[in-house]
Amino acid sequence: MTPYLEVTGLKKSYGLKPALRGIDLRVEQGQRMALLGANGAGKTTLLRILAGLAKPGAGTAYVAGLDIQHDAQEVRSLVGFVAHQPYLYEELTALENLHFFGRMYAVKQSRERAAALLARVGLAKRANERVSALSRGQLQRLALARALLHEPRLLLLDEPDTGLDEQGIALLETLLREHHEGGGTLLLTTHSLERALQWSDHVGLLSNGRIVYSHASHGLAAQSVRAVYAEAIK
Repeated sequence: MTPYLEVTGLKKSYGLKPALRGIDLRVEQGQRMALLGANGAGKTTLLRILAGLAKPGAGTAYVAGLDIQHDAQEVRSLVGFVAHQPYLYEELTALENLHFFGRMYAVKQSRERAAALLARVGLAKRANERVSALSRGQLQRLALARALLHEPRLLLLDEPDTGLDEQGIALLETLLREHHEGGGTLLLTTHSLERALQWSDHVGLLSNGRIVYSHASHGLAAQSVRAVYAEAIK
């Protein structure tokens, strides 16, 4: 079976400092994979490359059989990305932001779709407020709505629970479940081992620019992963 996301020998350096040292990764269609790792392990760099926001130094990556570099435009239409930065226009309202991105992705009836998503993430009453007036948690909800706007088949989420309260995390969990039930594929990073196991079918551990551990989530004891994690970051 051809994986929906396939990464082979992916490398990236910033100056003389390597961030990724040869990543090999396979995520099947409909699979949910969570990556754990300390700050600086390379998680954000990996997701930024897959989202088309950074170029790899070496290696290849394919989404649905499309090369992320040579077929970048087609890949972007398949991918929804939530990063540390919200990538929103502060001078525009929440609704204007989603409508703008909807037009970029050629979403049909983008204003109606944007309004529906704002309601879905609990921001209907904030629709006409400028992004600059929103709280960190509200920005994260809006970033989630933007990532879902064009109904992507692959979600790339970099610590998507950042800034969310318990209600926001419950909403995120529901959105991820709906995406999965619709046949969507997921690659997320998180510092929470419990959420990694709960929200994924497979977990991986990224350390010093390499994936050093990979295992199915089902039946996996958190304690055993913690032991591997502690050893990896020594």
